[in-house]
Amino acid sequence: MTLFDADHYEPDEMLAHPRHLAIQPVLTGLIEQLRDVHTPEDGYAFQQDLLTRLLEVEKDRDGFKRAAARARKGKGPKADAPEPQSGRDPADLGTWAFEADLCERLARQLRTVGDALAWRAFGFRRPFILALSRNASPGPMYGKDGLQEELDQVHRAWKDDGAFTLLHDLTNCLRIGDITVWDDATAPRTLEIKTNPKKKNSTQLKRINAARDALLNGGPLPNEPTEALHDLDIPLRTHLDLLRTTADRALADGIAATAIPGSRALLLADQSTCAHLGMTGDQFAERVSLAMGTALDQAGIAANREHNVHATSLDHTARDPLRVPWACYPLHPAVCARIIGDYMVLLVETSGPILTRLLRAAGLDARWVRPPGHGDLQPGEVVIEIDRPQRAAVLAGGLQLTSTRTLQLRRSELDRYLAELVRPGTWAAGISRLLDSTATGQPWPHYRDEEQVWR
Repeated sequence: MTLFDADHYEPDEMLAHPRHLAIQPVLTGLIEQLRDVHTPEDGYAFQQDLLTRLLEVEKDRDGFKRAAARARKGKGPKADAPEPQSGRDPADLGTWAFEADLCERLARQLRTVGDALAWRAFGFRRPFILALSRNASPGPMYGKDGLQEELDQVHRAWKDDGAFTLLHDLTNCLRIGDITVWDDATAPRTLEIKTNPKKKNSTQLKRINAARDALLNGGPLPNEPTEALHDLDIPLRTHLDLLRTTADRALADGIAATAIPGSRALLLADQSTCAHLGMTGDQFAERVSLAMGTALDQAGIAANREHNVHATSLDHTARDPLRVPWACYPLHPAVCARIIGDYMVLLVETSGPILTRLLRAAGLDARWVRPPGHGDLQPGEVVIEIDRPQRAAVLAGGLQLTSTRTLQLRRSELDRYLAELVRPGTWAAGISRLLDSTATGQPWPHYRDEEQVWR
């Protein structure tokens, strides 16, 4: 598994880049500041700080991309091009492409803190994220048409009404609408902002209205008429305490692994600690293999690993809008920053067939349907099917007809079980509630009291 998908630099070059190293204390400080946001005034000040930093990075990215485009034509960079800090040859096209890729990563790292701001602003209530994430990513903020109008709206709402207004483009997870406004009179209002008020985007408005209907009335989610939110009416319970203690061990020892109840093995590797301890590449690989092997044995999933699947933090920052951002995890801000920057890498692994045995022990007729050795999980991929017989109908002649309800678990649900370390009893109970439901189509479940976990 490679760290980054690029052919003009090595993974370690990205992590050793001065700007990539310099963003670490910035992220730590932003996460600390975010956790102290309690009032609209706090939120407004924090958002302005984050916005300034993101626009600076995206401006540089735009400059590096322009310089790369000129280099492809055999031209040198313009005088106002940002200066590379990698120490690489400016005459090399790969230098400018490398610097642009670096800025794309830094922007995602800052934007995932914006995701954490969104979760906090919505009271850590997942349904808002599920409803407002269902669209394509809008792309960079820098140079966006209409950005100034959005900024003016944020300022006016604060100055005139003392209301906090969240810029959606500052996040990866909010992809419908331009802003959401919180005031004392109404529930959060998601709005579209246009330079010319007479030219409204009807498609955007339909998505906003669909998201509102899904949240308030249980209507279908935007863009998907067969999908809806589903309240499990079960409190979320996790093993994130084990993640915290394992992360502390990784900070001290470089590599730490443990078994997690529910047939899971957790590995955390901190690259800076490993380097400080003087580990060579071979020693690092040997330590990882030994630690993970022990955890897999303890979890009972060491055999037949061709059926194993995993979730990882590696280069996943601000890529999946459905994942809880690392800045929300109950970890020290510096640890969150290290995971965001890939200086600490997290991996959670389970065995599909053994996981289905756990579900069957809870009374669920589950079967693992993913072929062995099938590579990384793909979006929308079905991994588990669970059947539950429904009410039987007695027919003439003594015959009996029994219908069966089948629930398909896709990658997003399994990824959540792994990345959020949901307790197995909670997870199985939630699946059972879904099977008992009379709802049709594809449900998007959410637990109760999630704010107690992520706050």
